[in-house]
Amino acid sequence: MIFPVHPRTRKRLEELRTKGGKSLQLVSPLSYLQFLHLQSEAAVVITDSGGIQEESTTLGVPCLTVRSNTERPITVSMGTNTIVGPDAERLLKEAFRILSGCRKQGGVPELWDGR
Repeated sequence: MIFPVHPRTRKRLEELRTKGGKSLQLVSPLSYLQFLHLQSEAAVVITDSGGIQEESTTLGVPCLTVRSNTERPITVSMGTNTIVGPDAERLLKEAFRILSGCRKQGGVPELWDGR
């Protein structure tokens, strides 16, 4: 798991990582294009960002949103986004479901063609 992390958050996450979270790779913040590339190659994106919900839908990458709602509901109804809320068990269940090949087949909403 790759996590582009803000410098202020890094120290706390490093502490968690030393307690057994070795599969979490913390990287410095990325440029927009680097981040888009990372998203495009991801098996699943986990976020609380509305913009990332849109980007993952456009890229066709499954997205799990760790909020109780979204200001971009079309990413759920038509796209690849699933709202899991703050429930860690549900997040893990949905992530493992996607990684086992049972992913939501969303499409790109009309007029999201970049023109």
